[in-house]
Amino acid sequence: MIKDYRPYYIKKAWYRLQHLYIRHKLAPQLTSLGKHPFIVKPWHIEIFGGPVSIGNNVTLLGCSDKKTRLTVWSDRKDIRGITIGDHVLISPGVRISAANNISIADSCMLASHVYITDSDWHGIYDRSMPPKEKSFVVLEENVWVGDSSIICKGVTIGKNSIIGAGSVVTSDVPANVIAAGNPAKIIKKLVLDKPIITRKDRFSDTDTMTQALVSAEKEFLKGNTLLGWIRSWFFPKK
Repeated sequence: MIKDYRPYYIKKAWYRLQHLYIRHKLAPQLTSLGKHPFIVKPWHIEIFGGPVSIGNNVTLLGCSDKKTRLTVWSDRKDIRGITIGDHVLISPGVRISAANNISIADSCMLASHVYITDSDWHGIYDRSMPPKEKSFVVLEENVWVGDSSIICKGVTIGKNSIIGAGSVVTSDVPANVIAAGNPAKIIKKLVLDKPIITRKDRFSDTDTMTQALVSAEKEFLKGNTLLGWIRSWFFPKK
């Protein structure tokens, strides 16, 4: 990992640039964007169609080689589209494609390359047109979906459940279990007498978290200078 040689005021200016992009480019494409979003590299997050609603304190990560895409394709106006709750984590490379409604509740976590869809997008016998039936997908509160998993149409995943990496979920998963495989099957039940700490529990005090992050970054970048940052571009060190 290359050391970050930026002075704190340069990094702060970088954050302001991201916030400007979010406010003027990303947010206008959304039906709603809640308070205190933490969005990294928003120019690598693509929104197509709508409605797309995002709650408070969401963490949304983009990456140049892993575009994050939220897509709604429908000719109907009465659909809910994509609804994302509070304190949700969406990692780089996630694709969410809705023809009707995909609902992701508070504190859910989606790892890289997760794909969620509520439609087959083509009929089985008439492949020239989308299917007529309406489907949906529901992720209840605090669901964790592992890397490269696929959540198919009509699926509901219950509260606190975990989907193992690389799984293909084709049917409902109850609450408080771990499911994995293709097609995904229950492999373990969670111990219900153990407390589960959610992202909402951990990060609900936004002011305290922000102060802690600012203090940590100031300490990490302490001593950095503008000249040293420019020098690092031409003569990077290990």
